[in-house]
Amino acid sequence: MSEILDICLLSELPPGTSRLVEWEDLEIGVFNCNGELLAIEDRCSHDDGNLADGEFDPERCTVECPRHGSLFDLHTGKPMTLPAYVPIETFPVRVEDDMIKLEVE
Repeated sequence: MSEILDICLLSELPPGTSRLVEWEDLEIGVFNCNGELLAIEDRCSHDDGNLADGEFDPERCTVECPRHGSLFDLHTGKPMTLPAYVPIETFPVRVEDDMIKLEVE
């Protein structure tokens, strides 16, 4: 059964910024790609590095793992470059009454 988490007001996550959210034993990065809100598991599938610490490109909607440079597509969670080759989990995000909400299972 899914759960809906209130993250923050939309004004608190402007375009080009990100926020790290903890839920149970999972960390999730929420990114504002020039107005499009996307969420991914904050864990590189190559070596479990924290992706939210990496370089976020809001124009391309990608984040680069700071450890070994794998580039991940924030829409799909798929790695675009090696050494990672396994996709990471993505999560639905929506805005209701100016509140960013994240759906987790």
